[in-house]
Amino acid sequence: MANLFEAAGLEKEAPRPLADQLRPRRLGEVVGQEHVLGPQGPLGRMLSEGRLASLVLWGPPGCGKTTIARLLAHETKLHFEPLSAVFSGVADLRKVFDAAKRRRQTGQGTLLFVDEIHRFNRAQQDGFLPYVEDGTVILVGATTENPSFELNAALLSRSQVLVLNRLGDEALEELLRRSEVAIGHPLPLEPDARHALKALADGDGRYLLNLVEELARLKGAPLDTAALAAAVQRRAPLYDKSQEGHYNLISALHKSLRGSDVDAALYWFARMLDGGEDPRYIARRLTRFAVEDVGMADPSALPHAVAGWETYERLGSPEGELALAQVVVQLATAPKSNAVYKAYGAARAAAKETGSLMPPKHILNAPTRMMKDLGYSKGYAYDHDADEAFSGQNYFPDGMPRRSLYRPSPRGAEAEIGRRLKHWSELRARRSDEDA
Repeated sequence: MANLFEAAGLEKEAPRPLADQLRPRRLGEVVGQEHVLGPQGPLGRMLSEGRLASLVLWGPPGCGKTTIARLLAHETKLHFEPLSAVFSGVADLRKVFDAAKRRRQTGQGTLLFVDEIHRFNRAQQDGFLPYVEDGTVILVGATTENPSFELNAALLSRSQVLVLNRLGDEALEELLRRSEVAIGHPLPLEPDARHALKALADGDGRYLLNLVEELARLKGAPLDTAALAAAVQRRAPLYDKSQEGHYNLISALHKSLRGSDVDAALYWFARMLDGGEDPRYIARRLTRFAVEDVGMADPSALPHAVAGWETYERLGSPEGELALAQVVVQLATAPKSNAVYKAYGAARAAAKETGSLMPPKHILNAPTRMMKDLGYSKGYAYDHDADEAFSGQNYFPDGMPRRSLYRPSPRGAEAEIGRRLKHWSELRARRSDEDA
């Protein structure tokens, strides 16, 4: 029976968002994902062979995950069953699987599309396994989170993970051209503002088309960049302090510092702040970098990192962020060495290997007569009384061969440290020969 809207002829006139109007009707119309959909891409090869495996589509918002899933069902003539992990539970899944079984008995397959699949807990994810295993459903999950963190291993082993890209400039420009055809006139933007509009979208095609809808209603002269910023709302950066984006950006900052790229380091530092990261977390990681990657090549790096941290604690945001920016610059431009980091790791390994060996008696204190009688502190040479304040005695446990743990780099302050260690090593060898 027709509803009232159909009877009145109003259903066709119901407004549809521009993003929905421009949703591709064929896989060939999808932009920005040629590496997956092209003839040599995994989906292109599957479709040319007339098969479709269960998939996990991993990519940022607005890159086409839902559209691709819907079109895959159309291309393979499977029933498309959409489900949102946010609003669905075990009862909903049971209904879907029962319906898929009935369809299968009539020769109709089912493509089960689960949006935000990472929202399902491990037990719910396990519920998919038998139905994916026996082919009751072809599962296509969509997620913005790293599947290796959010999905269980059993489900991943039965699915192929495809990484979808954020839309690049060329793909976004194609969406703008299509939208201008749909609205019937060019967007009222100067060339620089058109470029800024794509930058505002930040790789999200759906968000770009929503911006176009706002701009399409404007009348008057074309907007410049400043007028565009006033006319539309800036998109919040893609950044989740507890998920992969957080770890990606801190990794980018750390590696830019290690690579002595001060400009890139400042950029990633600003990206983290812009995304809402706690500056204290960044301060802690900068301090860690000072000891791990600069070390004794510039011993001042650590106190400067701590000072920047303390300055932020006293000033807060935004003033204190400048102190952290200064630390970023100092660490990026400092000479680099991980010699202490490696030496510490080697020392830990040696300690585990030889953890029960006693120190040599000559370096043990002898506060009692009995300890003196046992030879404690006997033969100890007070280094300040030796030539060059260096006695050359052995300080490793008896029976443990001497190990070279700290090997300073030839950079920064460590170059001089290396020269001193070499000189002491020669003195030690010479005095050892004299004692022999």
